[in-house]
Amino acid sequence: MNPRLPNYLELVCPAGTPAALRAAVDAGADTIYCGFRNASNARNYPGLNFDVEEMAEGVAYAHERGRKLLVAINTFPKAGEPEVWHRAIDDAAALEVDAVIMADIGLLDYTTRKHPNLRRHLSVQAAASSALSIAFYREHFGIKRVVLPRVLSVEEVAAIAAESKIEIEVFCFGSVGTMSEGRCFLSSYMTGLSPSSDGVCAPASHVSYKEQPNGCTLSCLGDVTLNQFGKNEPAAYPTPCKGRYLVGGEPTYLFEEPVGWNVADLLPQLKAAGVTALKIEGRQRSRAYVTQVVASYRARLDALASGQAPLGAGDLSGIAEGGRQTLGAYKKGWR
Repeated sequence: MNPRLPNYLELVCPAGTPAALRAAVDAGADTIYCGFRNASNARNYPGLNFDVEEMAEGVAYAHERGRKLLVAINTFPKAGEPEVWHRAIDDAAALEVDAVIMADIGLLDYTTRKHPNLRRHLSVQAAASSALSIAFYREHFGIKRVVLPRVLSVEEVAAIAAESKIEIEVFCFGSVGTMSEGRCFLSSYMTGLSPSSDGVCAPASHVSYKEQPNGCTLSCLGDVTLNQFGKNEPAAYPTPCKGRYLVGGEPTYLFEEPVGWNVADLLPQLKAAGVTALKIEGRQRSRAYVTQVVASYRARLDALASGQAPLGAGDLSGIAEGGRQTLGAYKKGWR
């Protein structure tokens, strides 16, 4: 808990490195979520994540300052190969983390049986977007909180919160995410590495940029060209869902445009809807990103907690993906 003011909404922040963890705590995050340095988490990239000793130090740093630390064990083991995931669960329990964030039914069963006192949160990777599906996980595996996919309006979030009667966590800033979270396999067809089992979407080892004679730049993932950028056009990182493809002869972002999720202006509505916690996305992002986003949200949440109107409009477009911000599905107009 933040010692300065009672929580308006719990602020849950990513940390891909020990330095980012300390930055998140120091900037005012209530809770930090991390992953071990293996395929058990969905951000399994070189140079990121924690070994057991670093995670122990992170737990101590957070707890000494009255904050919580969660471990994401949110990928899906390949059939007959659960050892890495079981070890991650056992290590998290031994380190006395505050909760594990999980999606796989088999791993939830293992945790429930072997570590019944280890608090369990349902990852967005489980894609539970109805009260009925959430009830299944609550009744069978005792989950205490669900992270909802980024496809729901505020009214739909409110309906789920009222019916499921469980802690609700929603994303507040970061990548928009695909419309089928936890079910994306596009990258695996291009790289042979699965976002769901290996924890890597569009790994840097398979990314290339190719300058063309006409001054344009191609961004590629494996052997697949995902986008072409003009001479003075910023070249975004090539992920399949945010590729620009020719459709009917016209270039278009078929699935998603590069744009950042920011719901700073909806905080009172989300609280009224029954939301418990706000989740910042971006374990692969820098300490500067962590510090700026947490500080911005901390100021707004503290102002709301004290009954004051937050100053400013919560503009973080300078660090948002694509340099733009969206309320996404919260204000969806495509239905």
